[in-house]
Amino acid sequence: MGFPSGILTVNLYEAKDLKSEDLFGKNDPYVELWLDEDYKQKSSEIKNSDNPVWNETFTFNIPQGSSDKKLYLKVLDKDLTSSDKIGEAKVNIKDIINSGRKFDEWVKLPAKLGLSSHGEIHLGIDFIPN
Repeated sequence: MGFPSGILTVNLYEAKDLKSEDLFGKNDPYVELWLDEDYKQKSSEIKNSDNPVWNETFTFNIPQGSSDKKLYLKVLDKDLTSSDKIGEAKVNIKDIINSGRKFDEWVKLPAKLGLSSHGEIHLGIDFIPN
């Protein structure tokens, strides 16, 4: 059975211990969030920090009948000419919607093969049915 329609609210609080992508200095991290590749949202960039604090809120409409949605997160380091990926994660929102409780956890950004961590990101996720 699919989800009811509603609004998914994602609070991007902070990150810690981000793996540095720069040879000198710290990261200039920002986060891309999406449920669907066609509609990515982006946080502001925090200069010179491996432990950034955003405290930003993003909302996503969940259409009725959806059932396998995941929230994808990619943490990037902004450089002069491009952005380097620090890490990425995904959160299965089915459990959040079905539980009816707010998700408030640190999500790990695993390295390739999951052998180490590229840091963690603190999220609050809530679903309000229409």
